[in-house]
Amino acid sequence: MKKALMILSSLLVAVGAFAQGQVNFAARVVGVYDAPVFLDSVAGGVKAAGPTYMAQLYAGATSGGLAPVGSALPFRTGAAAGYWTAEARTISTVDGSGNAFIQIRAWNTAAGATYEGAFASGGGFGSSSTLTIKPTAAPDVPATLTGLTSFAISSIVPEPSIMALGALGGLALLLRRRK
Repeated sequence: MKKALMILSSLLVAVGAFAQGQVNFAARVVGVYDAPVFLDSVAGGVKAAGPTYMAQLYAGATSGGLAPVGSALPFRTGAAAGYWTAEARTISTVDGSGNAFIQIRAWNTAAGATYEGAFASGGGFGSSSTLTIKPTAAPDVPATLTGLTSFAISSIVPEPSIMALGALGGLALLLRRRK
């Protein structure tokens, strides 16, 4: 009997040592934070809506080692625009007793199928600041992303070259001199 209890207690300790951290992947937790994602302008702008825009949780044991956790989620529409459906996510690279560095990344799928693709194309992407969160271990309730704030998904705004601006200015001067 004593051997069985020793083996059982050893197994429980081992399971606890290898526990993985969990967080609540959500843009809003009532009473804690409210961080919708906007398009171009955080202050009073249009919120990201529909499957054209995706959000992805990135996490890691260090701020330089962030990797995607789970699959990307589409943004909701209507009154819930700017938010995605909340999910518990398990971070396999961080245990339940350590801190996790977390960032939310969002993008326009027209700019790329993934965040990295949108980033490489030069537009249609945005990310939150990096948060330090203490994840919880199951069966506890997943940790909230306390400190998450709104951010914006940028869009590509092409700028004219110096030569084009010079040519337009010269043309304007010529037209003005004719009068």
